[in-house]
Amino acid sequence: MSQSVAIRVLIVDAHPIVRQGLAAMIENESDMTVVGQAGNGQEAIEQYRQLQPDVTLMDLRMPQMSGVDATVAICAEFARARIIMLTTYDGDEDIYRGLHAGAKVSAQGR
Repeated sequence: MSQSVAIRVLIVDAHPIVRQGLAAMIENESDMTVVGQAGNGQEAIEQYRQLQPDVTLMDLRMPQMSGVDATVAICAEFARARIIMLTTYDGDEDIYRGLHAGAKVSAQGR
């Protein structure tokens, strides 16, 4: 019987409470684990380089460097990066920018 390997997740969001909530939900799953967290795009790039997670949950709008800019930088360096763009904004332009930057999926929350 083979053991499954947990999906390694990096959480990137400007709001600590959102990061904590996402981490709690993910850690509650037996096949997923949070390997890192970042509060802005620059931290996301640094964490991604160090951890190379299986999946990154990336907030669209953050201070210092946006999720879109961080996604562009990560995807330029790691072509196989899997980034899910998170946003509470419902504008098509924001979603388009995230997907065009290299995100694989855009998830809206309220």
